[in-house]
Amino acid sequence: MYQIGEALIGNGNELAHVDLVIGNKNSPVGAAFVNNMADMSLGHTPLLSVIRPNLMTKPATLIVPKVTVRGLGDADKIFGPAQTAVGRAVADSVAEGVIPEEDAEDLVIIANVFIHPEAEDYRKIYQYNYGATKLAIKRAMENYPSIKKVLAEKDRGTHPVMGFKVNRLWNPPYLQVALDLDNMNEMERIINTLPDRERILIEAGTPLVKKFGVGIIGKIRELKRDAFIIADLKTLDVGRIEVKMAADETADAIAISGLGTVESIEKAIHEAQKQGIYSILDMMNVEKFVEKLESLSYKPDIVLLHRNVDLETMKAERGEKLGEVTEWGNINQIKEILGKGKLVAVAGGITPERVDKALENKADIIVVGRYIIGSRDVRRAAQDFLDRMPQDPDTMRLAMDEDESI
Repeated sequence: MYQIGEALIGNGNELAHVDLVIGNKNSPVGAAFVNNMADMSLGHTPLLSVIRPNLMTKPATLIVPKVTVRGLGDADKIFGPAQTAVGRAVADSVAEGVIPEEDAEDLVIIANVFIHPEAEDYRKIYQYNYGATKLAIKRAMENYPSIKKVLAEKDRGTHPVMGFKVNRLWNPPYLQVALDLDNMNEMERIINTLPDRERILIEAGTPLVKKFGVGIIGKIRELKRDAFIIADLKTLDVGRIEVKMAADETADAIAISGLGTVESIEKAIHEAQKQGIYSILDMMNVEKFVEKLESLSYKPDIVLLHRNVDLETMKAERGEKLGEVTEWGNINQIKEILGKGKLVAVAGGITPERVDKALENKADIIVVGRYIIGSRDVRRAAQDFLDRMPQDPDTMRLAMDEDESI
């Protein structure tokens, strides 16, 4: 037997975070248990967990401090409330049947315990470490979390120490606001006016990037820390360099022109994968784009079907129907080529009235520029589109919903 568990309980400096492994004495866990006892290191001296002096807990449990113990003050917190909390949590786990009593002599536990150097409240240190140890044991014995849980949470979870949220496109549809501007003050006004919604993606449009450079992405990040930011570089050549430049400025996605050669497109997509950002293949003016997509060994994360703005203007001047300019009927075919989890975006003169049609045809991202950025009421214009989309995915989620169900 070889089980792994983890739990975080509490808040403030007394917060407790326990990582542990449980296994038989003759397993790798048993070997690690003995090795840790015999191999002490300065500031991280392992100690047996006791319920009280002269009474160690069962299964035998070794506490390893995560944070360097720099003096007697730090040592008191480990050897006092933390050691007692872990010991009693282990014993209570046996008493409650989480750990079978008949296995208590055959198992050992190694618990890595976090104690903040500035923690002061011994009662909270005890309480939080007791709860964290007990929960970590329960999770270990129940193989929590399941891989299904991990896959469901990987794009939703936030980490309190990070201080920001990384947005992933896990639950479409989304509204992508294309900032096709050449004025930074106007850009700031629009960004500050947009609704604070998870479904909004912010695009640093090509004119913006050309005038101010990729550093404009960092500026947008300052204005909207948790935004999903797309760098519309329309990369044609030297894709790897441009992708890295955008990633260095914290872009979440980069747009690559489908007019490039297969080799240049694949290099850009590969670099985006390396950098951990989304690749968007813009099919504006690409003839036989389905064949182009099929020819790629590396598929993009998103394919953008983009009505050519100049062509749209020409059609309007001729009195031709705008609905004939862009064809969305092959979205399902594109998704089949892309594979599971990939998305399709549509763009070009989209109004709120056309959103329903795009969504009915399985579009995942609605890209809008002029209707929003050219409006006197940016918030209202954006809301016109959002009203036709589902509620933000986590709006009704309770704070503890990410933990075990009961």
